Amino acid sequence: MKELLESNLDNPAELEKLYRKNKSEFKREFDALYPELQNRSVAKFWHTRLHYESDAINWGSMKDWRVVIIASLLAGLYAKLPEIFSIENELFYAKNLGLMVFPFVSAYFIWINKLTSKTILVVSSLFLISLLYINLLPNDKTSDTLILACIHLPLLLWAILGFTFGSGNLKDLPSRLAFLRFNGDAVVMGALLVLSGMLLSGITIGLFGLIGINIEKFYIEYIGIFGMAAIPLLATHLTQTNPQLVNKVPPIIAKIFSPIVLVMLVIYLGAIVFSGKDPYNDREFLLLFNLLLIGVMALIFFSIAESSNEKNKKSGTWILFLLSGITLIVNAIALSAIIFRINEWGLTPNRMAVLGINVLMMIHLILVGKKLLLAVKGKSEIQQVGNTISAYLPVYFIWSAIVIFLFPILFGFS
Repeated sequence: MKELLESNLDNPAELEKLYRKNKSEFKREFDALYPELQNRSVAKFWHTRLHYESDAINWGSMKDWRVVIIASLLAGLYAKLPEIFSIENELFYAKNLGLMVFPFVSAYFIWINKLTSKTILVVSSLFLISLLYINLLPNDKTSDTLILACIHLPLLLWAILGFTFGSGNLKDLPSRLAFLRFNGDAVVMGALLVLSGMLLSGITIGLFGLIGINIEKFYIEYIGIFGMAAIPLLATHLTQTNPQLVNKVPPIIAKIFSPIVLVMLVIYLGAIVFSGKDPYNDREFLLLFNLLLIGVMALIFFSIAESSNEKNKKSGTWILFLLSGITLIVNAIALSAIIFRINEWGLTPNRMAVLGINVLMMIHLILVGKKLLLAVKGKSEIQQVGNTISAYLPVYFIWSAIVIFLFPILFGFS
């Protein structure tokens, strides 16, 4: 698409054909090219057209809705398998939760991006291998490698979803950033749908209760489960057809919470000194410390992704730079703690997994921090920071695959 756009800028009819063939990919690739083309009249015209915000809601075509409805029903049926075949719920959902979401949302992007048969075969094979592998692992609730595989599998499935979102282009860095922005938009839309669904469910169950009919069990087991299965697809479809509905919310959230989290982290690090708590001898504290680290890193990366299309804003860039620096300190403490625990009590699957992800996050933070430093000095654009984030993402996916597929073998399924 990128090459076709560049070669047909002076051919209005061909541009229109490309747009009608695949609107979402056209917009994504055009936005990536626009900084280079913004002085050309045709580029200004298409930018205005693509970003014109209408008050009217675009519900999409009936064909798109058929895909959404069918995929939602299949996801709901997947969620009902334990009840249909008398499978133990706890382990089934632990193993299959990601598989109830990402393959079906990927099917939606396969449809709207009109992916090739070869790409569809690759994506389907990856999902099928993941499904068979995770469900063939021994059902041992005490197995650390099984728990780690269940935790890391959604990240790997998320990567496959990103592959379909980017139309199968592995090297397209702007598409990876667009995927991060899509996730922010979809989370906001999904949260609104969840709240609306909870309100509707409460009213419906309450109204039937008033006339003496208890529908709570039936409602939760059928309407509730199918509704929850449909939310990721509904959120995806609405954000793709109506980007103006929520695309301003994630940047606002990022801009509000970045300075707040920065202050909170500084106070928190000081409070640790006086609290007597430390991640070196307290396993639960180390776990929470790492979850905090992952959450703050996610905030930094989504903030940069959301601002990557904007001109450099020194105040916002400074906050992100300082936040990355403080997060690097948190990362160093967590990394030293896990090395200490390995030295004291030996290597286990959990400690190896935590060590690996901490090392990878430290490297990533250093790379991003260097780019942010150049940005605050005016020697680089915030877009370059976004490219640094995008370029490194596959490293996490490779590590997830190692934890999922190699750890059980290396540690004897312990």
